[in-house]
Amino acid sequence: MRFPVKKFFSYYKPYLTIFLTVLACAIIVSALTLVFPLLVRYITKDVLEGDLSTALGEVYWIGGLMLVLAVIQNIGNCFVDYKGHEIGARMESDMRRELFTHMQKLSFSFYDKEKTGQLMSRITNDLLLLSELYHHGPEDYIKYLVRFLGAFVILFFINAPLTITVFCFLPFLGVFSLYFNKKLNKALRENKERIGDINAQVEDSLSGIRVVKSFANEHVEIEKFNRENKRFLDSRKKTYKAEAYFYNGIETFIQLITITVIIFGSTRIVNNTLDLADLITFILYINYVIEPIQKLTHMTTQFQEGITGFQRFMEIMNLEPAIKDKPNAKTLQEVQGEIEFKKVSFRYNDDLDNVLVNLSLRVQQGEYVALVGPSGAGKTTLCSLIPRFYDVTVGDVLLDGINVRDIELQSLRKTIGIVQQDVYLFSGTVMENIRYGNPAASDEEIIAVATYANAHEFIMSLPKGYHSEIGQQGVKLSGGQKQRLSIARVFLKNPPVLILDEATSALDNESESIVKESLESLAKGRTTIVIAHRLSTIRNAGRIIVLTEDGIVEQGTHDALLARDGAYAHLYSKQFEYQT
Repeated sequence: MRFPVKKFFSYYKPYLTIFLTVLACAIIVSALTLVFPLLVRYITKDVLEGDLSTALGEVYWIGGLMLVLAVIQNIGNCFVDYKGHEIGARMESDMRRELFTHMQKLSFSFYDKEKTGQLMSRITNDLLLLSELYHHGPEDYIKYLVRFLGAFVILFFINAPLTITVFCFLPFLGVFSLYFNKKLNKALRENKERIGDINAQVEDSLSGIRVVKSFANEHVEIEKFNRENKRFLDSRKKTYKAEAYFYNGIETFIQLITITVIIFGSTRIVNNTLDLADLITFILYINYVIEPIQKLTHMTTQFQEGITGFQRFMEIMNLEPAIKDKPNAKTLQEVQGEIEFKKVSFRYNDDLDNVLVNLSLRVQQGEYVALVGPSGAGKTTLCSLIPRFYDVTVGDVLLDGINVRDIELQSLRKTIGIVQQDVYLFSGTVMENIRYGNPAASDEEIIAVATYANAHEFIMSLPKGYHSEIGQQGVKLSGGQKQRLSIARVFLKNPPVLILDEATSALDNESESIVKESLESLAKGRTTIVIAHRLSTIRNAGRIIVLTEDGIVEQGTHDALLARDGAYAHLYSKQFEYQT
């Protein structure tokens, strides 16, 4: 992938004025630094070797000038450091917001493949390192380039042959740096991938800590963590090895340059082609040649980490959502709720078999339909095609006669409420979680829907009622309580189409009874599709559809299907035998 230079520099645009001010200040500060050795040379060569009766006054005057320059230099450095870091932090914030926003647009198929820990690493660690590059990159490179070129020009005028001798080392230094930069870049990229794997492992283990402890499998998780931790350690060792060769090689070049200056400079003093004051000045300026080389090579790690972070950032930003709006997508107005599947086939990937094959089905407005069948038959997949969590491979899904691919995604998904078996609640209060169904809802509306969902009573028994914190993923609540909050959330959304995906299968009998009552209340007047695990819960469904690997094999009411003594009757009798 070519490095997107234009995109990289585009993040400076909102802060261009202050950024250019910082750069200008950095250049001035660097230029002032070059003045000090010249003032030392003037004192040692002109003042102290001239009329000593006036020398003291000139030394005081020059000392005062140095003091003023030092104050200006320190004020400038303070401004560059503070404002430069602020610009970097603002750009980091902009990029993090852009990346998070883009992640919200990506489809289920993306999250099916990616690890949460890796994504967290990209949005935190990578961008933090990148902000340092955005701040220190241009500023430090320009600052040290000014010092390097300025020192070179001054050294050339002091003694051109000695300057040329010193600069003969630089091509070799450049080749050496390029070679080890490549190795360092590869090692740093591997580091980022390994720390992402550690994040993923930690996130997975801590999220499932109750499962870990219930199986007494702490040692299993520790072994898994140690394996990822060792991989990260191995990648760090590669980095440190490359850094050791790189930085010590640079130090060797610097020592050779210094030794060369001392030997050749002393020789020229003996030959009367260079005086002592010029040699002292030359050595002082050599530091201004060497320092930029040292600083810029030490910045290599920061530069490579920042560039690698930007490349990983762009890997996500360049991804197009698999599911997105057409250019002229329609916004739904009044939705009746009729759903139709026309000769639908679907597979998750091109290299996988079809989950659904040539399936056709119509659900009338306001109809209560139950989907039953063995696991893996495609019940949840079928329902996921309605809100376009995935797009059909072949065929069409229609809502009120409109192809869902022609409907604006936001508009489509606002018309559909989903209650799943695995309820996800966010950290925060009860009221904040219910309000997720309609962020503009009032407290009174939230209390009303909680009452409809049979949740008000238990909510009021909590320490702070609706303002009680429920913990990460609602850990402080029972399964039935979490399910009722999710139902209240959908009540607040008030969608014309409702999908209930085995919403009571994980509950005990008492909780199931309460939740079932809440769901029946929620389903009134809505087109409802229920994916049922417990067949006893859908006896009153207007139509029961039996879905197997062969497609839809039966349809009808509970009593009619039992009388037919087919697939549904077989499933029902098997479940009844199991329960008894």
